[in-house]
Amino acid sequence: MPPTVGVVVLTQGTRPAELGRALASVLAQRDVVVDIVCVGNGWAPVGLPHGVRGLGLPENIGIPAGRNAGVAETGGDFLFFLDDDEYVESETFLADALALFRADPTLGVLQPRVRTIDDSPAPRRWVPRLRKGDPARSSAVFALIEGAIVMPRSVFERAGGWAAPFFYAHEGIELAWRVWDQGLRAWYAAELEARHPNVPTTRHTDFYWRNARNRVWLAKRNLPGVLVPLYVATWTGVQVLRSVRSPGTLGTLRPWFAGWVAGWREKAGERRVMRWRTVWRMTIAGRPPVV
Repeated sequence: MPPTVGVVVLTQGTRPAELGRALASVLAQRDVVVDIVCVGNGWAPVGLPHGVRGLGLPENIGIPAGRNAGVAETGGDFLFFLDDDEYVESETFLADALALFRADPTLGVLQPRVRTIDDSPAPRRWVPRLRKGDPARSSAVFALIEGAIVMPRSVFERAGGWAAPFFYAHEGIELAWRVWDQGLRAWYAAELEARHPNVPTTRHTDFYWRNARNRVWLAKRNLPGVLVPLYVATWTGVQVLRSVRSPGTLGTLRPWFAGWVAGWREKAGERRVMRWRTVWRMTIAGRPPVV
């Protein structure tokens, strides 16, 4: 019997056409059984196609917590997380992803290459590695951009799921780190492709606040004590430098540092200290967890 993949599609119900396209791309998958749950974050899903179950959450509980809620409603030994504005073209996308896991037992999570819908140049941030290079090149990564992610359910559960307290921002970094801490690798698989609209990214006050708070929380939740201030200091310097280089964004430092302070003052949730062996493996692989 073909393997079963639990699929979680998160939405707020504001993009019905895009949601329909995302669900259709999953329903078209061949050589796997898909168990699809559409999670309405503050919305009761209606008008779903046959073969898709809806899970309505009475309020928006945030992106990571919403995804976690969907996982509990699905079956299968593998999980596929798909945003409502993203989709996959290949009808064997999931079967090909599972073949990669079978071929390499060191893989813990797969991040596909994300291409634009109109084939315009994709933003550099869509390649989740320090040295971007050719987006058609596969490599180990230490962050995930989250819109389309495939992983074994057992790995997800050992990682503790998505970082629910984050609401949004940097939960993909934590999940990647916790995959590495299981002795596995997070992998950017360029031969797998997803599609996403190339739309401008809106940066607002709440974004900068959560970006800073979650940077601090990420360190507090995962890094050995001596690395916590090093990681936070590195990213504080990066943010200040970015703002200084772009005078029009200097005003973003106020909400950013407000979030920075909140990150130190507020409880970050469960702490799982990364093993020093993991720090060494990540360093050898190209990115120590302080940059």
